[in-house]
Amino acid sequence: MSDRPQRRIILCADDYGISSAVSGAICDLIDKKRINATSVMVTAPTFSQAEAVALRDAAADHAAIGLHLTLTAPFRPRTDGFAPLRRGAFLSLASMASRGLSRSLTPALLDAEIAGQFAAFRSAFGRAPDYIDGHQHIHIFPQISEAVLRVPKHAAPHAWLRQCGRAARKNLEPKGLVLDALSRRFRRLATEHGLRTNPAFAGSYAFDTRADYAKLFPGFLDSMPDGGVIMCHPGIVDAELARLDPLTDLREREYAFFLSDAFAQLLQRRDYALA
Repeated sequence: MSDRPQRRIILCADDYGISSAVSGAICDLIDKKRINATSVMVTAPTFSQAEAVALRDAAADHAAIGLHLTLTAPFRPRTDGFAPLRRGAFLSLASMASRGLSRSLTPALLDAEIAGQFAAFRSAFGRAPDYIDGHQHIHIFPQISEAVLRVPKHAAPHAWLRQCGRAARKNLEPKGLVLDALSRRFRRLATEHGLRTNPAFAGSYAFDTRADYAKLFPGFLDSMPDGGVIMCHPGIVDAELARLDPLTDLREREYAFFLSDAFAQLLQRRDYALA
């Protein structure tokens, strides 16, 4: 370890609530202080008050709990009257992103649904979220992002927003380039609204079954400043997860990596800390 002060990073597990096995794995990592944030999917069919209590107890005062805004299939809205839908569920990411880019969504319906998810979070946890992000990064797309910037001013005025601009610009995959471009606009608008964002982001990769997460993770630390966010998706596969999401076995690889001595040693070697 060098003599310079350790930099604190936010290691955020997305999708808390998507299934009981994923939620259990995330609580385990928080309890063991291997991650220090998770964002909750209040639209998940099996998300329960018991899972909220378990997370609140595990997080105590050493982990942040955020709202994972969900506006894409196969999940369903919290509010009546949201549109467009397909067979009662949100549209796919591609369709929602396209409608946001063409500005063909209805702002009032977006505001109501986002406010409904904030209300569900408050009902489950008894307070507002510490931060806000979005499932499949939907929150940074045009028109949707504007609603995301409007609603927290009243629903969670002290929360920060996750932007997805990268710390390290080298070897970005196509998805990373899109996220960078969208995040430049999102950061500018957040500043205009007086809302805080994280200084940098990492953790996105091609969710290929051959991916070696232990080899990918050191690259996420490259150029990561103090307060930067690294997104992750640790979990254990169960039937509910397999029904809802294509990201399955890779979650177990991430979970195993964060439990490993190699992960703790890497943070120490690179002068990063989670607290």
